[in-house]
Amino acid sequence: MIDRSDVLDAKNRISGYVRRTPLLSAGTAAAPLWLKCEFLQHTGVFKARGAFNRLLAARERGELDPRVGVVAASGGNAGLANAYAAAALGVPATVFVPETAPQVKVERLRGYGAAVRQVGAEYAEAYAAAMEYVAQTGALFCHAYDQPEIAAGAGTLAEEILEDEPDIDTIVVAVGGGGLYAGIAAAAEGRAHVVAVEPVSIPTLHAALAAGHPVDVPVSGIAADSLGARRVGEIAFSMASRVPPTSVLVEDADIIAARAKLWSDYRIPAEYGAAAALAALTSGAYVPRAGERVAVVVCGGNTDPGTLG
Repeated sequence: MIDRSDVLDAKNRISGYVRRTPLLSAGTAAAPLWLKCEFLQHTGVFKARGAFNRLLAARERGELDPRVGVVAASGGNAGLANAYAAAALGVPATVFVPETAPQVKVERLRGYGAAVRQVGAEYAEAYAAAMEYVAQTGALFCHAYDQPEIAAGAGTLAEEILEDEPDIDTIVVAVGGGGLYAGIAAAAEGRAHVVAVEPVSIPTLHAALAAGHPVDVPVSGIAADSLGARRVGEIAFSMASRVPPTSVLVEDADIIAARAKLWSDYRIPAEYGAAAALAALTSGAYVPRAGERVAVVVCGGNTDPGTLG
């Protein structure tokens, strides 16, 4: 479990290492709307915040061995963020990815200086190999979403939103494993409501709330590359149990349409997972009340520009 004090500690810790991303006014007087442009963050995604918080906090405690550095299991955004943060702090990073990981992602990880180890056909095998590496070397493990420092770091973007526009009523965010949601919920508790948005095909938080505990769900659909966790993290579920969000589901077609709107109207190159948040509004899955002041988190832009139209 985390709370706002953890987010504020993270904000102070990572200051100077991450970008304060802009909050773009995109609505009208009758329907106030802002877009948090986190796709402008280092590595193109919010995860740099949690990565820096995890590494810097570990270094403060003497847990970050500069000889072996950090290890992550992710061929996607989390791997990129941890590789970038490790390079910035001058420590090695080892990232385990499945053998099926796209070569372009592997090369980008190497471009940040990470040692890439390709193991197995699925993420679970890469994860198991990463944990074995941690046991053998003492490297610092950085989870993609379910560690307090990772979630608290992610929540710093909500602090920025509410500093820029203190009267915002609602923050809308896409949910995969739930680290970003958990951090935002902790930062916004008592100040703004959170709408948690998931694809119909990967309802990790929605299913957990229905079951009363985290459960495995099938993973498929257009946003599976960034929202494709099989179950929501314990930290996110704990936050949702303490401060219930509005949980909504959106169809792939709605995500595609919202992504197209972000590009055509604002020239924002959102990845599908990030566009899911706006899809809650454009599809009608979430309908703000009259005058409700809403901020939508556009959490990442690691997408193929050739598909933007």
